[in-house]
Amino acid sequence: MTSELLDQALVEEATKKSGLVWVTGPGGPARALWHVWHEGAACLVGDGPGEQPLPGLADGAAAEVTVRSKDKGGRLLSWTAKVVELAPRSPEWEATVAELKGKRLNAPDGEAMPERWARECRVLRLEPTGTTAPLPDGDLAAAPLPTPATTREPIPAGLHRLLMKKRKRR
Repeated sequence: MTSELLDQALVEEATKKSGLVWVTGPGGPARALWHVWHEGAACLVGDGPGEQPLPGLADGAAAEVTVRSKDKGGRLLSWTAKVVELAPRSPEWEATVAELKGKRLNAPDGEAMPERWARECRVLRLEPTGTTAPLPDGDLAAAPLPTPATTREPIPAGLHRLLMKKRKRR
């Protein structure tokens, strides 16, 4: 009983302090997701335009949540969760969205954000099931997921000459 309470406290405290968790749904890759700890669960919003993707996270499914250390960024612990999708505009949804709204950075629509979330997004709770996974022994590095985002292209060939001219004039 005591170890269960300690595990529960560790999951809650570590997840509260980490603004980013890695979530693996059934058959899907691990994804870095921002969240808010609210009423005993990690709460997420996504799957809408401009929001984070939540692939494989369906109501009633299981997920594995990996929490990183806030200071070093390494794996701190992993725990299993039950995914619960909240019905838009329900009392639980309203309370959760109030917490998420305060933590959402760079929202394009400000005060209209909860209404957009109700129309176009899903709000999920990842409720701990009480089991934590042991830390792995080996390297778990994986190739990055495919993305339409691009990196910076090489600088144009003549750019350094233009920059050097400006320095010589001074």
